[in-house]
Amino acid sequence: MTKRAAAAALTLPVGTRDHIQGPADAAVTLVEYGDYECPHCGRAYPIIKAIQQQMGRRLRFVYRNFPLRESHPHAQHAAEAAEAAGAQGKFWEMHDRLFERQFALDGEYLIEYAGDLGLDVARFRKELGSGVYEPRVREDFRSGVTSGVNGTPTFFINGVRHDDSWELEPLLAALEEAIPA
Repeated sequence: MTKRAAAAALTLPVGTRDHIQGPADAAVTLVEYGDYECPHCGRAYPIIKAIQQQMGRRLRFVYRNFPLRESHPHAQHAAEAAEAAGAQGKFWEMHDRLFERQFALDGEYLIEYAGDLGLDVARFRKELGSGVYEPRVREDFRSGVTSGVNGTPTFFINGVRHDDSWELEPLLAALEEAIPA
């Protein structure tokens, strides 16, 4: 049995509920389960950006929330902030801001970022304060657990968990290898 055949599979297929960059018919799909406060996810963030740049339209990238609340006290709220921004059409802008300012994820910073991104701040503040997006984040988290995610970042390439290095060269090589001939 090969390593790839033994790897865990994505239990929730990529669909309309997901946050997606890249074309639906891309040659390869990369799904990340991440945590905005995780230092490893912070290191992976520019690597993913570089891979997206290199692969262009051959890559479809999906981000799902997997906040590790026990070790990262701001992760859940940051994930909900990204979802609240997404409800106003700015998920990816907030996603980027949260990773670029990982050192400042408590409440007032999230409100500041919403303003910087041109969101309806009153709506954002209300939704964040009332936990409107907590079920959505929990749904991502549960799909990760059932797919064998136990830490962040965890990546899936075409639905199969990538258990090797997520540094630039090995991850890029794995993505290129996963493209059907």
